[in-house]
Amino acid sequence: MVRSTAWLLGALLGLICVLPPVLMTPRTAQCTSLKTLKNKLIGRRRNMKHNLPINYTIRVHYEEVFKLSNITRLRARVEDLEDGDLQDVWLLVNQEVLKRILRVLPVRHPSYKYTTDLEDLFRKVQQVFPPQSDEREPPEQIEEIYKRVKEIDSKGWRFVTPKSLLDNCYRTMHCLFKDCFPSEDREQDYCGLPHWRKGRKRLQ
Repeated sequence: MVRSTAWLLGALLGLICVLPPVLMTPRTAQCTSLKTLKNKLIGRRRNMKHNLPINYTIRVHYEEVFKLSNITRLRARVEDLEDGDLQDVWLLVNQEVLKRILRVLPVRHPSYKYTTDLEDLFRKVQQVFPPQSDEREPPEQIEEIYKRVKEIDSKGWRFVTPKSLLDNCYRTMHCLFKDCFPSEDREQDYCGLPHWRKGRKRLQ
């Protein structure tokens, strides 16, 4: 009887251990990864501004300066655009941005590990991204962004501070994955500049 009770208890404990991964939906896993990334990005001011020379800039593709205004413009101009298309652009652009930042940082620089940690978090976010349907191709304008971001000899270079690039990453993440970042104000618009202007006194 004691052995039978112990077996049942062990089985129940095993079931409890197995249930959380089963119950975690792809959307939940994605939001968990994005919230972890958000918490890491909060340290961008110290690592990408205070640890670098004043007004220090790096060279990036025009498309890698991915701001809220770019999202608004693409939504207005691109037919058959889906949120998944913009989310894929966000992921690609910011992974490339981190590579460019790492290229100019010595390994012993105080912000080097912070940047590699961000790279690792982006890889984890990518792992839980929903797969694109094989039956649908992204709009031509989105394909062009993919292509230009990967170009080596681009004519559309811009010089931007690393902090500004990560500010863009932080804000556009909230805009494109707003369901993962619920606000007390249900009418809060993460895609609108007024929200971020209002929140400048907060660490954003």
